[in-house]
Formats: sequence, structure tokens, C-alpha cells
Amino acid sequence: MHNNIPQQAYDWYDEYCHGDIDRRTFLSRLSTLAVSGVTVSAISASLLPNYALAEQVSFNDPDIKASYATFDSPNGHGEGQGYLVVPSNMSKKPAAVLVVHENRGLNPYIKDVARRLAKQGFIAFAPDALYPLGGYPGNDDDGRAMQKSLERAKIEQDFVAASSFLKNHEATSNKLGVVGFCFGGYISNMLAKTIPDVIDAAVPFYGTPGPADKIADISSPLMIHYAELDNRVNATWPEYEKALKANKVDYQAFIYPGTNHGFHNDSTSRYNEEAAELAWSRTTAFFKTQLMA
Repeated sequence: MHNNIPQQAYDWYDEYCHGDIDRRTFLSRLSTLAVSGVTVSAISASLLPNYALAEQVSFNDPDIKASYATFDSPNGHGEGQGYLVVPSNMSKKPAAVLVVHENRGLNPYIKDVARRLAKQGFIAFAPDALYPLGGYPGNDDDGRAMQKSLERAKIEQDFVAASSFLKNHEATSNKLGVVGFCFGGYISNMLAKTIPDVIDAAVPFYGTPGPADKIADISSPLMIHYAELDNRVNATWPEYEKALKANKVDYQAFIYPGTNHGFHNDSTSRYNEEAAELAWSRTTAFFKTQLMA
């Protein structure tokens, strides 16, 4: 967190990101903050994504090969597409991980997350919910509006179809994990509940629980990451944890002190490097244990 940005600005950004307020209202609210030596434009520039900062693994990295793949989605939008990243050298079929984006489509940060997983030896697939509308448009504002315009149930079915596509892909083993962020955290929870025979491990980052009546169906282990200052999502955790315990679900949950929603996303000032690296090292170790052992 940037120490010279008030927490209120992060909270307003979270509202803006989730469609509770529009960009004009967000910027108008920022103008009310009296921050010594820091302009509103500097605060907004710090909070809004700069995806050049989010590339940890180049698409030209010799250890990976990235391409696009389409899949059938008969109960969703008919056809989906995603970013498929495979390790360059595979002595045996690797386990696979589905990577689920936030509420704005397949942006560069999520593509980089897929590449990071491929560098760890997994086949990673990151579907784009916006594919029926032409794909991620190149900016988050339009992407957010586009995703909001799509029927939520059909988007969910597209991710169900993507899971089956990846699980049955000829290049992968029979093990499949899912990791998602924000909206993708919700999808990760939802998939673990609704297709437990497909998902072998799930890692939601700051995601809401998904359908409450399906918790008893979860058969795969969960690793759940929360940001301490993320009041909106964290309000759902006590009931979720109670249900997980009641249904004897194998889960781990971590709350990262002093972090905001989106702390893993290294394209904005919400990024917390220490927490992000710890959460990610836990995530990859968890997937290696659950999917590769």
C-alpha cells in the first residue's frame, strides 16, 4: 500500500471496480481528499491499473509456449476461448490449472498469472468471459461494462465448460485445479461446489462463497485467501467458514494483514508485494501437493 494514499481512496476504488459507482463519481470523491503533496490525478493514476507493471513472465519466455484455444460451451454462449500456456519441456503430462479473471475480462495481469503457472510446470488456461463480445477490449472500464452486460448464468456455464475442456485436454494429466481473483474467486468457489468430480483443488482469492446449498458437495481441498481490509468480501466469510466446518470440507484460509482487495494484482497500488508473494508461494505449493503428488 502507498502510505500517502488514504484507506478511503482504496475503499472507493473497490466500489468503482465492482460497479457500485461510476468513474466520474470515483474521481469526484477523490477530489474531496486533502492529501499533502499528492494530487488527485496522482492518486487515480496509482490506483488505476498499469499493466506494464504486471508482467513477471514474458510471453517470449523460452520455458513456456502460449497460444489461444477455443472450446464448446453448449449451456453457455456456445463457444468460448482462452489463453493456453504450456511448459516447453514436458517429460510427462502435467497437471492443469484454470485461471479465472476478475469482473473485466482477460486482462494482461491474468495472462501473466497463467504464464507464471506454466513456469511452475502446470498447463494453465485462462478463459475470457468477454469472448462472445469480441474479447477483452484493451481497457478495464469497457471490459467491466461488457462483462456486466452478459448473463451471469451463461458466463458461469462457460467456465464449467472450460473446466471440462481442460480436464480432458490430451496434453494434461487427469488433475485439475482452479485459481481465481475477485469475480474469479467466486467462480473458483462455485466450480468446487457444482462440478466436484472435475475440480481437484481450488484457490479463491478474495471471492464470495457461491451457492450456499452446494457446500456439502465439495470434495476437493480449498485454499482461501482474504485481504484484511476487504470488508465487502470478508463479511461473507464467517457463514462460509461455519458451513465448511459443518460439512467437513478440507480447507485452509489465510487473511493477509493490512491488505486491500486485489492485493495480488501487481498493476495497481493495491498490490502488496510481501502478501502477494506469500499467497502465491502457498498457492503453487498447494497445487503441487494436490495435483502433482
